[in-house]
Amino acid sequence: MDVYKIKGGKRLQGTIKVSGAKNSAVALIPASILADSMVTIDGLPEISDVHTLQALLEDIGGKVNFENGQMTIDPSEMISMPLPNGNVKKLRASYYLMGAMLGRFKHAVIGLPGGCHLGPRPIDQHIKGFEALGAKVTNEHGAIYLRAEELRGAKIYLDVVSVGATINIMLAAVLAKGRTTIENAAKEPEIIDVATLLSNMGANIKGAGTNVIRIEGVEKLHGTRHTIIPDRIEAGTFMIMAAAAGDGVTIDNVIPFHVEALTAKLREMGVNVVEEDERIFIPKTEKLQAVDVKTLVYPGFPTDLQQPFSVLLTQAIGSSIITDTVYSARFKQIDEISRMNADGRIEGRSAILSGPTKLQAATVVASDLRAGAALVLAGLLAEGETEVQEIQHIERGYSSLIEKLQGIGADIRKVSVSEEAIVRD
Repeated sequence: MDVYKIKGGKRLQGTIKVSGAKNSAVALIPASILADSMVTIDGLPEISDVHTLQALLEDIGGKVNFENGQMTIDPSEMISMPLPNGNVKKLRASYYLMGAMLGRFKHAVIGLPGGCHLGPRPIDQHIKGFEALGAKVTNEHGAIYLRAEELRGAKIYLDVVSVGATINIMLAAVLAKGRTTIENAAKEPEIIDVATLLSNMGANIKGAGTNVIRIEGVEKLHGTRHTIIPDRIEAGTFMIMAAAAGDGVTIDNVIPFHVEALTAKLREMGVNVVEEDERIFIPKTEKLQAVDVKTLVYPGFPTDLQQPFSVLLTQAIGSSIITDTVYSARFKQIDEISRMNADGRIEGRSAILSGPTKLQAATVVASDLRAGAALVLAGLLAEGETEVQEIQHIERGYSSLIEKLQGIGADIRKVSVSEEAIVRD
């Protein structure tokens, strides 16, 4: 198996470039199913989730080419093949195939989604939306069956703000007859990105980025070319690393507006965040002050940055409380960094961290994508050589992470070790 080996204590300096947004990519690629001709998406990240979605589109007859961050998709000969298991289980965002295939073919069979284990993440709001549009949805033998004679616009109120449900209903509604209104919609930048692609394909969508989205169904969608937005979570991860271990780091290809909640908290900690048009510079920070953080839906502090941010808090003076209101089970990194001498404990939906603490190298396990990023940061800070296992989670969401971090001075490498050699401290 592959692991990361990280020798800590190296200061980071230079420029690191952010890739295209993972959370956009996993919706933009399924959205191409709705077109009747070639779709080109530029700037996609080289991550395993993108390759998995490429394979899924090929499974249903799509002609797909992906190289140098550009994916071309010819959906003209796609058919509604059942996708009950296999690649569907590898990522949570496979559920976007439901909305896209329902929208185009009026029926689909999709296995229950996989991805990181972050506690209960039901898809009931997705199903509520599909049913409102006229689909019959059943769970048979561990797969979701969606069937509709036709799809008709409807007024849909989401009981909870959900990025996935908002996008999935958009995908199903763009070819439905009449008007669809999504109320209490999520506002994330990735939703605007998907709406932009669909609009360029000929969809009629108003209000993306607000809590009410209106969609007038159209007869068909055509091919287009689209450039993905930068990954705000990757940008935030690099900002946190720069604050913790940097001697002056520039984060390139970032939209500062998308990371405002993180920027506010970093400044509260004493970090000087210098914003430019598409860059952020973080000089060396001498002292970090403890802060309290609560994750919220966008534009609040992202749950996806809670885990790496918790490692930064171990270097701050005083006690900090970080509360995750989105995913209560998303604190698996705390036990791992505690093995590295962090002073942290979990109480309910919160983690309490005290510092500053000198972290020590250990063998640790990435339980999910963002926990993995947290452990990489802990390794960069720790004395000695840290080994991070289960790195496939990390590579689901961070493109060329090793090369990028090496480029700013990190001593990190990916090595293969035998299963027998895996020993926990």
